[in-house]
Amino acid sequence: MQPLSRVTGLPAPGRTVIVGVVNVTPDSFSDGGEFLDPDAAIRHGLELMAEGADVIDVGGESTRPGAVRPTTEVELRRVLPVVSALAEAGAVVSIDTMRPVVAAAAIEAGARLVNDVSGGRAEPDLLRLVAEAELPYICMHWRGHSVDMESKADYVDVVADVIAEVSVQLEACVAAGITPDRLIVDPGLGFAKTGEHNWELLQRLDELDVLGVPLLIGASRKRFLGTLLAGPDGAPRTARERDAASVALTALLAERGVWGVRVHAVRDSRDAADVVARFVRRP
Repeated sequence: MQPLSRVTGLPAPGRTVIVGVVNVTPDSFSDGGEFLDPDAAIRHGLELMAEGADVIDVGGESTRPGAVRPTTEVELRRVLPVVSALAEAGAVVSIDTMRPVVAAAAIEAGARLVNDVSGGRAEPDLLRLVAEAELPYICMHWRGHSVDMESKADYVDVVADVIAEVSVQLEACVAAGITPDRLIVDPGLGFAKTGEHNWELLQRLDELDVLGVPLLIGASRKRFLGTLLAGPDGAPRTARERDAASVALTALLAERGVWGVRVHAVRDSRDAADVVARFVRRP
């Protein structure tokens, strides 16, 4: 088990950090459209806070395979009321965006963390913005936008290739002025990766320690879990029927000392992280 990392500017609860997801989108794979209305999204975020989320991750762009990007104006309209209300309520809010304009507005509205699924590759100016704001930054492994990312799931060795490519992304982060103590890496499960790639990354997660920064894992409700749990007819479990498997992964990752998990079922994931923290504590 690895010692739990700390990230400057973010909660350090002495266990794996629970990042709750609020999708303000019409087409996310897990809850498509359920929280598109800002008031519904705000209520959901407050519920996740009450259930024990340490961070609330608010996003206005679906990154499911094949998704088409919204305009900047639409993304801003979706996320800003939600970020502002949750920050005012005392939440540690993360803005999930690839766009500097959206990140800047969300930071002004109270966001304290930037979660960029492109890891600085979509719009490099975002890195300089984060550096100037002196905020933590989640750098995800990324090979391209959702509309065609599945065609880019080609690796010689997925773990070695992810390490090599993320290392370049992290160098760009530091060059832009983001300090290493504010960096977090997400290996990007499901982003230009098959189910087998996801499992190999999870099974060999310790190899990513060479990157020298804390890890955030976003496996919650993803398709590879639904495929694993397919019924006798071969039909994958639906997204909401994958929560128990997602919580099982939270427990396994927490036992390995992973910094954080990005999840939909916050209460159960928080319970799992708390149990692991007590189980591994020595008298």
